[in-house]
This record gives sequence, C-alpha cells and structure tokens, in this order.
Amino acid sequence: MYTDPIADMLTRIRNGVAIAAPTVDVPASKFKRALAELLVREGYLKSVEAVTQDGKPVLRIGLKYGPRRTPIINELHRVSKPGRRAYAKAKAVPVVRGGLGVAVISTPQGLMVDREARRHNVGGEVICEVW
Repeated sequence: MYTDPIADMLTRIRNGVAIAAPTVDVPASKFKRALAELLVREGYLKSVEAVTQDGKPVLRIGLKYGPRRTPIINELHRVSKPGRRAYAKAKAVPVVRGGLGVAVISTPQGLMVDREARRHNVGGEVICEVW
C-alpha cells in the first residue's frame, strides 16, 4: 500500500509519458479526478474517464503528445508531501518556469492553477507543479 496516492498518480503519469503510452490507469478518488480534469482543462492531458476494472473504480487518463510523439508534459512533480506540507498565501503563490508551467493549488474554493489563485486572491496547499 502506498502512503501518498497523489504522488502515485503523478508517478504513473510520468511513467506513461516516458514510454509514450496512450493511457494510464489510476485508482479513482474525487481528488484525483478533480486534479486530472484540471490538467485536461489546462491542456496537459488529453482526457479522463471513470471506468470499472475488476469491480474497482479506476480513472483512465489519456496522455497528450505533440508532433512526433513529443510529450506535452516535460516535468511533473509533487510539492506538498504527507511529511512536509507546502502552503502558499495569496500573495506568495509560486510562478512556475516564468509562467510557462502551472502550479496546482488546493484552495477553499477547490483545485485551481496558480494564475486563477492569484486572480481570486486565495492561497492554499501547493499540490504539484507541471511544465
């Protein structure tokens, strides 16, 4: 059993991108689905759908590639971890790679990317960074 389901999801996506897989399957949860849908909306993933596999709920995440199968996601890493949570106030929300990437923030209004958090003037837990 793993202790950090979000890190497990991000690792599965990273591994899928490394072998140019069309999809990856991740054990489902509401938070993981919200995170995957946010990455779809931002253009880093192609799709996300809930399916049942051996009687258990699974998220099937479609990975996105550019021309010549170059991955859209260059780097994806966890910032806030179970042993060391990372929080950012509204004025200190991180800018990833000079604005070329996004930081995913868990706020009282739900999951959002760094620029949305700045626009709504809210802070929260910095879940991960993608570029």
